[in-house]
Amino acid sequence: MVLGIESSCDETGAGLVRDGKLLGHAVASSMDEHARYGGVVPEIAARAHVHSLTPVVHRALDEAGLAMADIGAVAVTTGPGLSGALQVGLAGAKGLAYGLGVPLYGVHHLAGHVAADTLEHGPLPNPCMVLIVSGGHTSLLLVRDLARDPIVHLGDTLDDAAGECFDKVARVFGLPYPGGPAIDRAAREGDPKAVAFPRPLTGPRDDPYGFSFSGLKTAAARWAERHTDGELPVADGAASLQEAVADVLTRKAVAACKEHGVGTLVVVGGVAANSRVRSLAEERCQKAGITLRVPPLRLCTDNGAMIAAVGDLLVRAGAAPAPLDLSIDPSAPLEYAALHPVARAARAAAATAA
Repeated sequence: MVLGIESSCDETGAGLVRDGKLLGHAVASSMDEHARYGGVVPEIAARAHVHSLTPVVHRALDEAGLAMADIGAVAVTTGPGLSGALQVGLAGAKGLAYGLGVPLYGVHHLAGHVAADTLEHGPLPNPCMVLIVSGGHTSLLLVRDLARDPIVHLGDTLDDAAGECFDKVARVFGLPYPGGPAIDRAAREGDPKAVAFPRPLTGPRDDPYGFSFSGLKTAAARWAERHTDGELPVADGAASLQEAVADVLTRKAVAACKEHGVGTLVVVGGVAANSRVRSLAEERCQKAGITLRVPPLRLCTDNGAMIAAVGDLLVRAGAAPAPLDLSIDPSAPLEYAALHPVARAARAAAATAA
């Protein structure tokens, strides 16, 4: 049984997975503490992880009806994310692994989002197309064996991620933080065709699988500024913005599936919880004869279960555990599911000895 620990941002998560089955998980969020600032404050997040980590692990064990002694391996997010937050999770994971005498695995946060879908729908097809959409990342990936093979990037965001666009525009619209859910709620009462927001990077000469949401964010802000003399039609603005984001995401993802001959699209990450992204993806995949897989809402946002899922895959694939000097990499690129960076000081010492 693998214990997974997630602490990359403002959620402290613990999950327990054995042979691809989720046995229990728990999440504690410090979101309310950040809301007054309109975004995540790293120091507040790190302190919240210190207070939440042990209780969250015990809650996950209680939900599964298991004890510490049942844990056979520990997996932890080692990047990317907030440096202080990652350090708290890694320190806790190292302590548990050492105390229990079990192997430790470092996991790439985004690979965790990909693996989250396996807890609901079973093993990923080989190959499959994965669209990761979150507050900090928007990527289109070709995934084969998640535990063994390198992850191929077909396209990434050049600037703002889709979730970041939602958060920043929500603030301009006067909506609360976090912006993604607020935009989704407001959009229910609006007309998605009310505002002709641009569809970035969808021209014939543009990167077919790249993303850019900075210009869309600016267009929404300029539109809001033009309503200073009257009441801002927030619902129409939110619906139109959401439609633009969902249109770009799903259009490129389906096109990538067609070009590469892939029959399954997996949409993961926090923005995968957006109702319009889910419905438009379903509509376009059905029309194109593509199988769509999206995790349940509880597994879209950051959680420990997804990290445990990667750890479980690594264990079953016979992957080597992390070294004792495992460190964090706050800006780690997504290349493999396992992420075992070594502290710079340790690398320097090794180089000097050599």
